Amino acid sequence: MARSDGGRTPADDWSARLHGLWRAALDVEAVEKMSRHIYALMLDEPGVVAVVGSRWDGGELRYVRHMTPDGGRPVLRTRRAGPGAVVAGPGRTAPKPGAGHEGDGPAVLHHDLTGPDDGFAPEHALFVEAGARHALEVRFSFGEGDGDGDWAAFSVGLERPQDAAPGLATRLTQLAEVLVASNRRVLDHRAHERQQIEDAFLAEASLQMDASLDVQETLGRIARLAVPALAEGCVVHLFQEGRLSLVASAHVAAAAQPWLVGVAHDAWLEDRIRAAADRRLGSVVSGGDLAGSPFGPRAGGPGRAVRAVSVTPLRARGKVLGTLAFVHHRDARDLPSRRLLDDLAQRAALAIDTTAAYEQRRRNAEQLQRHLLPGTLPEWPGVSLSAAYEVADDSLEVGGDFYDAVVRRDGGLALFIGDVCGRGAEAAALTGLARHTLRVLLEDGASPADALSRLNAVLVAQSTPRFVTALAAVITPESAGRTLEAASAGHPRPLVRRADGRVTEVGVSGLLLGVLGETRYEPVTVPLAAGDSLALFTDGLTEARSADGTMFEELLPQAVRDCCRGDDDAAAALIARASRFRALGDDDTAVLVAHVKGDR
Repeated sequence: MARSDGGRTPADDWSARLHGLWRAALDVEAVEKMSRHIYALMLDEPGVVAVVGSRWDGGELRYVRHMTPDGGRPVLRTRRAGPGAVVAGPGRTAPKPGAGHEGDGPAVLHHDLTGPDDGFAPEHALFVEAGARHALEVRFSFGEGDGDGDWAAFSVGLERPQDAAPGLATRLTQLAEVLVASNRRVLDHRAHERQQIEDAFLAEASLQMDASLDVQETLGRIARLAVPALAEGCVVHLFQEGRLSLVASAHVAAAAQPWLVGVAHDAWLEDRIRAAADRRLGSVVSGGDLAGSPFGPRAGGPGRAVRAVSVTPLRARGKVLGTLAFVHHRDARDLPSRRLLDDLAQRAALAIDTTAAYEQRRRNAEQLQRHLLPGTLPEWPGVSLSAAYEVADDSLEVGGDFYDAVVRRDGGLALFIGDVCGRGAEAAALTGLARHTLRVLLEDGASPADALSRLNAVLVAQSTPRFVTALAAVITPESAGRTLEAASAGHPRPLVRRADGRVTEVGVSGLLLGVLGETRYEPVTVPLAAGDSLALFTDGLTEARSADGTMFEELLPQAVRDCCRGDDDAAAALIARASRFRALGDDDTAVLVAHVKGDR
């Protein structure tokens, strides 16, 4: 019956109040926030003198709340609350489906509080203190399956069993169902938010790892990305010569970094790293499984703070590259998900594999480039030679610039320089053909013009779609000095720096190589005196441009005047001058300088 003084709500109003509770459950950010609503609701039930709720991890009590009609708000007490703490007694177990009532769902139990504690702790003592002699308890799981992990109990205390309102047990069950549904909604929302955060982290991690093609820098980025976002420490091992070797590490505390490097070689951790390399997915070791390791409460130093260790294999493109291991100081509830660890390891493995492949290609390109250039330059009486080569393109494709010098059978010194259009394997093959053909022809005594004509015939016969420019020159001793004979096939004209500082151009010209057959090239003869320098170069030097579009070709005479005065590094100095000037243009550059010894 309804009361006119506005006291208890009539029993037939339960449905409306339960509906209001369902609506409140849709808005809370944590199931604990429901306590005030539910406790007040049950204290309005006839005969109820106290309400107690407890939350458990298996058999371990996380917290307990209780409320009495004159208590105002639910009082929160925990197992570690210090003096006066409420401690769970032995025998408290998680609920089993269907226990205590018909059908599946929350289990309802009755407790006689007049006798000794029957394992109903800490609620027993709290109810007795409030004057209750009987209690109804509903136990329910917040997790999946039989609820051995996260579960809870909600109880009401009565002065006498007969004081219980009709249907009180059913109402307790309904409240448990509200809490379970509310907790599931909260967990789903948190899981969605966490997944969004993890996806954002993985996207940023991919960007960071893909930002470099240097293997060591990529490894360092991987370790630094995860610390402290995912763990307090990280070690990366890779297979090197068949063995797992430590290649990168990071710890949130700089003072713990040497410890982490040392512990990475611990036998316990090495066993788990080797085992992880054979698995498809990662694993996490925590709690008692850390026994015998340098981690956990029984360890010393920084290892004492470690509460879990995760090890994940690094797999990419069907290969096992190594492992990614984390040491976690945080609580188990705050550990990153297995999905995140596995996904991060997969992305890291791809980044490592990509950078390793790039590094191998770079070494292969460098080796091939070296084979396309002379290892050493010859010595020739009265003339010193210097050469330099700069790769301006980082595409890993071999460039087509080449140069060489060779002492001829007749005693003269032959010099040549050239440029094959484009980059890559085809350009490299053509470069090798052109260089070795000119070298053999000039060494055997062919004149510069004849050597170019014969190379042109070879290239035309190859039917190559690429064109080649080249310049060949021969320096011969004369009674009054030395003579330069040069011929060009579409190549930039060389410059001569005279001993007095004047810079002149050698006026050679001719058709590109490999375009038309039966092409003849006209030689030009220039005298060289002591102190003169001859500079041969490819168009990567002349076509270097500043930000305003100015070509280095305009500054080249002054650069030759300054750099080509007989120094051993004349060619390198000329390239360095162009590199400082260059803001635009990415063509390779080759320079060959011959200096006639004598007074400058």
